Amino acid sequence: MKIVFATGNKDKMREIKQILGNLPVEIISMKEAGIDIDIEENGTTFEENALIKAKAVAGHCDAIVLADDSGLEIDCLGKEPGVYSARYLGRETPYPEKNAIILDRIKDVEDKDRSARFVCAIAAVLPDGRDLVVRGTMEGMIGHEIAGENGFGYDPIFFLPEYGKTSAQLSPEEKNAVSHRGKALRMMADRLSEILK
Repeated sequence: MKIVFATGNKDKMREIKQILGNLPVEIISMKEAGIDIDIEENGTTFEENALIKAKAVAGHCDAIVLADDSGLEIDCLGKEPGVYSARYLGRETPYPEKNAIILDRIKDVEDKDRSARFVCAIAAVLPDGRDLVVRGTMEGMIGHEIAGENGFGYDPIFFLPEYGKTSAQLSPEEKNAVSHRGKALRMMADRLSEILK
């Protein structure tokens, strides 16, 4: 039995293998499984999009398929960018530019109203057709400047008051311990370890 993760992102696969490493199965990316398909993520929630991806890949292999959908919700922007995080302000727009635009849009918002969270939904489709979905979140706020080199995407503007730094300033170990994806992956690992017994 293998787990195929519906991503081609090497950074994400490294994180996934670190956190799911204790499961008694090989974990490979859809690329490593030889699956190359375009998946239209047209769900309205993170959970719907994760399930759409997992079901699409599950149609091409006999394995446990995992897929995630994640993004940033900024409360003072009506939970934007939300499920459109990757496509927000245009898919080709580089993240430093997206981050600068967001900071400019909320430059007059007080700290108490800059609450935000990263959300990650992970869906699993089992070979027998059953599916599972879990959600992890990381609460924080939007900082006032771009800071940090360790993260990607919106990490450099996502400030964690308890650490006094952005998620892009955390070490990979610190980030895995508190991140939305880390939490969701650990929840999914618990569910799968019961099934794989």
